[in-house]
Formats: sequence, structure tokens, C-alpha cells
Amino acid sequence: MSSQESSQSARVGPSMQIDRLLDTVVKLGASDLHLTVNRRPTIRHHGHLKDLQTKILDSDDMVGLMKSITPERNQQELQEEGGTDFGFAYGDAARFRVSVFRQRGDIAIVLRQIPNRLLTFEQIGLPEMCRELIRRPRGMFLVTGPTGSGKTTSLATMIDYINQTMDRHIVTMEDPIEYYHKHKKSIVNQREVGNDVPSFAEALRRALRQDPDVILVGEMRDLETIEAAVRAAETGHLVFGTLHTTGAAKTIDRLVDAFPVTQQNQIRVQLSTALISVLSQVLLSRTDQPGMVAGYEFLVVTPAIANLIRENKTFRIDSAIQTGKRFGMQLLDDHLWSLYSRDMISAEEMIDKSKNPADLTDKVHRLGRTVGRSEWDQDDVSA
Repeated sequence: MSSQESSQSARVGPSMQIDRLLDTVVKLGASDLHLTVNRRPTIRHHGHLKDLQTKILDSDDMVGLMKSITPERNQQELQEEGGTDFGFAYGDAARFRVSVFRQRGDIAIVLRQIPNRLLTFEQIGLPEMCRELIRRPRGMFLVTGPTGSGKTTSLATMIDYINQTMDRHIVTMEDPIEYYHKHKKSIVNQREVGNDVPSFAEALRRALRQDPDVILVGEMRDLETIEAAVRAAETGHLVFGTLHTTGAAKTIDRLVDAFPVTQQNQIRVQLSTALISVLSQVLLSRTDQPGMVAGYEFLVVTPAIANLIRENKTFRIDSAIQTGKRFGMQLLDDHLWSLYSRDMISAEEMIDKSKNPADLTDKVHRLGRTVGRSEWDQDDVSA
């Protein structure tokens, strides 16, 4: 954008400016747009931050931008709580998940782009075994990983597969709703926490009276929600949930640790029968072409693994995954190594996202290669 265009868009008001910024995000396929005072609008593109060539934002710009996209109810929440989250559709081009918050007395906004197009198993590289597991009538399937690792996209793909191939009543509880699902072979009812229902725990409690076959819990963030999700999986429902953990064993520990010590033995027994799979993922920048690729750790709960959960021997789960390749299981570091071996990701990216960086660094060195920081072109992007 030229300086003349920049000042003109500033003059005609923030709604014009936000449109132009969002057009750029959609056109480039950026994952996020960051707006904050004393900085140019910045996009995250293929995992890296790049400034847009527009004016540096001031406090008034930020207030104007916030008001142009934030619903009244969320503006109220911003006033009272200092932050708010919501989703909105940008025409037919894309949907955005928006976080508006205060920092140093000013407003900052982060918009995450959610593609309108649902992807297939092949497009996102989900393990083939997932198809088989999500045909099961009951149990808990967890998708875990850090923020921005593509958990929502993986879950949306699995829900869409059920929706297309089976007649099920699917109830989702999300904060906010990201992918919109149309009714296909299944009925899909999507409830937004804070809008349709006050909390995940309340949505789950109500869901059991809504004749669901499949329940998606957007985030298992407290004891009450975890307890209700496990109960739903035990009573004949297929429950999908997410956690911000890395690795299958850590996920199980995190669920158990959410409970008081007196209940931990009982929850281990419940998990050993209710849990069917943990898919743990990270997103990595590709080196072979522009874009991102997902790295997966995949645990399928076999009778042997159910025993390890019940007996509090989760430290042995990694070696059980290694010997469970015939069930489609894989460790995260093994998958990262395979992506690196196929020249899809850099050694630095592999090691940054791995669970045992020292082991992988040794493997790289044994190939006679070094691990160094790759230079990345930091040119500004024109809006």
C-alpha cells in the first residue's frame, strides 16, 4: 500500500482499513493479523511475523478498529474484564476468531483466520487409523497440542467426515465457533460458550439430554468439564476434546492431575476404559514449499496401554507407542524425523518442536550435518 493510499484509508475510517487488512490476510493465506499501538499491522505468514506497509497504529486507530468489528456485548466484556473473544464472518472469504484485550491501557487485537473450506484427512495428513477410531459408538478421542497447532482444523475434519458418512446427532460446544458445519448425513448443532450457553460444563450437562451421538468439547479446561466429558464417554457417546498438552503420556497425566488425590485412582480406571485415542500435534514451517505441515504423535489405547493407565505407569507409554506401529501409532519425534528426512522441514524447526531435542540433535550430527539458525527474509509485505 502506498503512503497516499495509507493516509486515504486512515481518512475514510477504520472499517475501510480493516477491510483492506483482512483482504491482505485472506489473499496471502496468513494465519493471524496482529494489531497493536506503536506498530504497523503485522501478519503471521507460514509461522513468521511480517509487518504490512501501512501506517503505524496509534490509540485512536485501535479504538476505531475495535469498534468496527466488536459486537456490543463483547465491547461491554472488554470494559469489565479487560479482554473478550468472538468469531465473525468476513463475507464468504473467511471467518476470523478475534481476541481483543487491553495492554498498557491501550487496546490490542489478534485475528486468527479460519478457512471456510473444510479439509480432508489427506490434505492435513491425519493418520489413516483416525477414520476407523471415529466410527466407534463410544469413547473419548483427545486432540492436543500448543495454541495454534491446528487442533481445531483436525477436529473439524473429523466431525465433517462423520457428518458426511454417518447418521449421527453431533453437538459441539465451542468458544467461539470457528468452522461452521452444515447438516449433511448428520444433524450438527453448534453451541457457542458465552453466547448460547454460559460454560463448557453447563453445555455438557445439558448435552446429555439432547440425544447426542457425538459430542465435541472445545476445551477441557476445568475439573467439572473433564469429569462430565469422561462420564459422557462412559455412557455411550463419542466425545472429542482438546487440551494444551504435548504428547500422549503428558495428556493422561494432566487429566489425572486435575482431580483431587483421593479421586485419582478412580479416574485412572475410568480413563483406561473410556479413552480410545490421543492425537498430539504441532505445526511446522515447510522448507520444500510455502506453507505449514503438521507433526503428529498418535496413541491408540490397546488393552496393554489401558493397563499402563490404570496402574499409573504412564512413563512407559512412549515405549508402548514405539512398539504399537501396527496399530498406526507413532511418537512425535519419529514423525518429525521422517518429515526432516524427506526435506520437508529444517533441522532447527524439527528440534524446536521436538520432545527430546538432544536426541534429534545427535541424530543430525551423526549424518554429518550441523544445526544452525536459518536466515529468514524479513521484508515488509504490502497491504
